[in-house]
Amino acid sequence: MPELFTPPKGYVVQHTTQPLRLDGNLQESDWQKAAWTTDFVDIEGAKKPLPTFQTRVKMLWNDSTLFIAATLQEPQIWATQTHHDDIIYKDNDFEVFIDPDNNAHQYFEVEVNVINQIFDLYLPKPYRDKGDALISWDVAGLRSGVAINGTLNRPQDQDKSWTVEMAIPLRAVRMGFPWQPPTEGTLWRINFSRVEWDTRVAGTKNPKLQDAAGKDLPEHNWVWSPQGVINMHYPERWGYLQFTRQAGTTWQLPVAELRKQYLWLVYYRQQQFRERTGHYAATLAELQIAPQAEVATQMNQLALAATPYQFTATITAAGSATIRLNDEGLIETLKP
Repeated sequence: MPELFTPPKGYVVQHTTQPLRLDGNLQESDWQKAAWTTDFVDIEGAKKPLPTFQTRVKMLWNDSTLFIAATLQEPQIWATQTHHDDIIYKDNDFEVFIDPDNNAHQYFEVEVNVINQIFDLYLPKPYRDKGDALISWDVAGLRSGVAINGTLNRPQDQDKSWTVEMAIPLRAVRMGFPWQPPTEGTLWRINFSRVEWDTRVAGTKNPKLQDAAGKDLPEHNWVWSPQGVINMHYPERWGYLQFTRQAGTTWQLPVAELRKQYLWLVYYRQQQFRERTGHYAATLAELQIAPQAEVATQMNQLALAATPYQFTATITAAGSATIRLNDEGLIETLKP
């Protein structure tokens, strides 16, 4: 499954004390200095063509807030979803996914369209693991603004782009207590998605293109860090967000994250095995996975404990913390 093991991208987010206006114009000097991400690609990665229009993101943070700005090239700017918690992805939209604990559970999604309508939700675990979205959850204290380079809902002319700016309170993307603010080097998982529909001009509207049966053509899904699968709800495939106050800090994938990939291989193989047989494998050999793996020149030991209906996999190495993953996709670093 090579498409599920391409290295996720990383972004080092710089600290700011500058007031930001949240109007989508990004005129402040700290925004001007912040680095753009690489351009978005197809959600499946390199095996699909590059997106038609450019999308990119930059970020900042202060002691209470994560700031996100995204610019989306767009020749036809339109919107139809006009209320909070409407299904915003029925429009062209920009989406943020955040897992502050990097455990593939208890994560958050925020969607916004060009008229700054928000759809925000919380998931205790991914849909694949029988999770269900809590749509009544809102990002407490969220602020956002949109600037349009063009005209809204006027399909007869050509537009250029729209820019969204968000301020997400750090406390708001945390369930339970205690809450700890990021410290130097703190890692979150984060990814961004852009939903783009194929449309045509019809009078004063932009109806979606349809197939011969009258069904809307599938939307395009363009992302920052490719998922490898048409599903944003694989949190282990998201990119990394590293918090820093130090200028010149560069991104490097931690060895612990490389070790976790072997546990995810067990997870994916177990799901395939259960789909074929109706139960989980009892041994690594049944999954065709070797019990030892070399990571960054160090030998690691994999272990699997399983019943027909549950399993736990661990990876251990001398001098390193043990990491554990279960059948619901919860991954944890164990304390000694």
